[in-house]
Amino acid sequence: MARISGAPLSAEQTTAVRKPDAPTTAASLIEAMLREPAGRMSPSIYETARLVSLAPWLTRHDERVEYLLRTQRTDGGWGPPEGYAMVPSLSATEAILTLLLRHPTDELISAADRGLQWLNRWMAAARPVPDTPAIDLIVPALTDTINEHLRRRDLPSGLRHWRANPRLPLPTGMNHTRLDAVQDLIEAGAPVPEKLLHALEVTGDLARNARGVLPPPSGVIGASPAATAAWLGTPGAGDQGRALSYLEAVVDRHDGLAPCATPVGLFERAWVIGSLTRAGIAVPASADLVASLTADLSPAGTPAGPGLPPDADTTSVTLYALAQLGTPMDPSCLWRYETETGFCTWPGEDGFSVTTNAHVLDAMHQHVITRPNVGPHYRDAVRRLVRAIQARQLPDGSWEDRWHASPYYATMCCCLALAEAAPSVAARSLTRAVRWVTATQRPNGSWGRWSGTAEETAYAMQVLATAGPGAATATVALDRGREYLEANVEGRRVAPALWHDKDLYFPEMIVNAAVLAAQHIASVRQRDPSAAGGLAACPA
Repeated sequence: MARISGAPLSAEQTTAVRKPDAPTTAASLIEAMLREPAGRMSPSIYETARLVSLAPWLTRHDERVEYLLRTQRTDGGWGPPEGYAMVPSLSATEAILTLLLRHPTDELISAADRGLQWLNRWMAAARPVPDTPAIDLIVPALTDTINEHLRRRDLPSGLRHWRANPRLPLPTGMNHTRLDAVQDLIEAGAPVPEKLLHALEVTGDLARNARGVLPPPSGVIGASPAATAAWLGTPGAGDQGRALSYLEAVVDRHDGLAPCATPVGLFERAWVIGSLTRAGIAVPASADLVASLTADLSPAGTPAGPGLPPDADTTSVTLYALAQLGTPMDPSCLWRYETETGFCTWPGEDGFSVTTNAHVLDAMHQHVITRPNVGPHYRDAVRRLVRAIQARQLPDGSWEDRWHASPYYATMCCCLALAEAAPSVAARSLTRAVRWVTATQRPNGSWGRWSGTAEETAYAMQVLATAGPGAATATVALDRGREYLEANVEGRRVAPALWHDKDLYFPEMIVNAAVLAAQHIASVRQRDPSAAGGLAACPA
């Protein structure tokens, strides 16, 4: 995996992290989450550009346009390094083309031309495409729309040279097969699969007449501003009024911009509680907190947000968090996600997620150790999951996954689950992971895929904690990581978006919890070098 030191990061993707003692901060973090039920996610270039194109009538439109112009990179693209720039660059370029076809200006023409040049260069080259949600639908849909814009007779003169160029190509290995199938399904009047709602905007005008698609009381379609705007078309009454209110509330909360998914408060709370409690930080099991985690739990599991289908990842992290709060729940809902190779994130998933399987292992193991008479199916599942996760460890000792851009996150998830469920069986895998982490530490004590970050440093430190107090090299690396966090987490810091959705995003509360957990673990080790290894053993 390539690592790009000093790769360009958006100045917009920052967060404030403070450094009081861990328990106090944990309490304030929980209080803040309960005050913000929608969750706290970074703005998305992709989603914001979709609102520019689909909802020019929505309040604070000019702020979104200014954001797109301001965040365009010097090379003409938008967003993170590598293939992660493709989706935001397509979305922003299409939005700017839509704008200038209505009201052409020199600034918009220049931005569109530079965006098209970047897309033409990048998409014509044989480069890997990241495994992000709905990318096989988003890229063909936006490419088609851009090509339609370029064929228009009223294309401004500053862009007419694009008519003589070939059509913007699709990346190598990508085609229209799935997009055509989805559009044919909706055009035939068939119900829209729940999994598709999050990216309903890829269906264009068909989204407005999609059979059976109605917003819940919150007004959101698929937990997505773009999907909601595509369904809405133009403001109206009744259900449309609720959708409009949702969009207005979203852009108001995010200074005119939009995240990829909102509200996703359950997802945020489950991950935060799991991180803090596993590190030994006490989290009071308040009635409101427990109720928020159990409200949507059903025999099918629980979704990350309204309008999304239940999934094994959110369900298992929620079950683990509830167990850590002293409120264990029956995990039998996870059996619907069992497959021959492990557990899928949702039925019909393409591919395999090691982090989903690590989280299912967490939930299953918690159930086994708290239920001495549990049936053999659960114990067998724990053994199968341990083998499945170990089998997907990479030769260098790390793991990679489809839900996060950084291998440090995937490696942490796998190591923590293995260290709790099968420390002896997984000893060799854990040793290999610790060696990889120590070998990839940066000179300043941080870790990171593109540059050193507090988030990835926190994940790496939690992997090192599984090595136990006798591993001298890991202890030195852990101390250097702690020093990096102490020097870099106060005030504002660059915080790249690394989590996978339609665009990469930054879940501020979840990352803050991971940093707090790592600091707490390191401080425990510093006070008592003989403390037992493994996060669960760290005293509060």
